[in-house]
Amino acid sequence: MSDEDLDQDKMAAEWAAAMAEQDDASQDDIDALLNESGSSEPAPERMTLDEFQPAERGAKSNGTPDLDVILDIPVRISMEVGNTEITIRNLLQLNQGSVIELDRLAGEPLDVLVNGTLIAHGEVVVVNEKFGIRMTDVISPSERIKKLR
Repeated sequence: MSDEDLDQDKMAAEWAAAMAEQDDASQDDIDALLNESGSSEPAPERMTLDEFQPAERGAKSNGTPDLDVILDIPVRISMEVGNTEITIRNLLQLNQGSVIELDRLAGEPLDVLVNGTLIAHGEVVVVNEKFGIRMTDVISPSERIKKLR
């Protein structure tokens, strides 16, 4: 038997002993240790998993997720006109008036990205002297989830 095998056997035995000790410890023992640590605060009230109500876990009483919890989270939305690859040499030679040819045809829909994930295609419009985008094709939620995988 090699030294490495002996080390692994010793480590396995130590883990087994630690796991056996952990199985022997009850919640009362853990609470007693916490109280001995000198904390002046009372131990928090313990609840079993069955005592939790679905609404406390972000779900409605009928078991469906409560989406109101996430509706105010800000996300970054961006529009991609197109892209291309250039060498660093060409990048360093760019100056005012340079033209970069993109991989997309003129008039082709733009990609609408939310946090970098494609969610729709659209076309550029002008609204109150500002650019905007009109959604022409929104990708279904199931297709968006497939792209995340």
